[in-house]
Amino acid sequence: MDPQLQSRYQARAKVIKALAHPTRLFIVDQLADQEKCVCELTEMIGADMSTVSKHLSVLKDAGVVSDEKRGLMVFYRLRVPCILNLFGCIEGVLKANAEAQLAAMK
Repeated sequence: MDPQLQSRYQARAKVIKALAHPTRLFIVDQLADQEKCVCELTEMIGADMSTVSKHLSVLKDAGVVSDEKRGLMVFYRLRVPCILNLFGCIEGVLKANAEAQLAAMK
């Protein structure tokens, strides 16, 4: 494989791997409408702040979210909101799978 092409696929895989956790998917969904501080996300998720911060770090490292420190608080937002289009596509796959299972049961 062409090294440039391989590099592109590795970069894509990094983003997909960052999203491949239920908590991180939840975080992306919560940031769809507006930015949130770590404290808000921690409360919504029901985990300790260090765990939520680790998830945010993975998403930030992959370029999915960006952050801004304001005083003692850190706010996160989606860096590229079109990531939500991927979620719509995934829902389409899930629906097609469910329909195929129902058809197989007939």
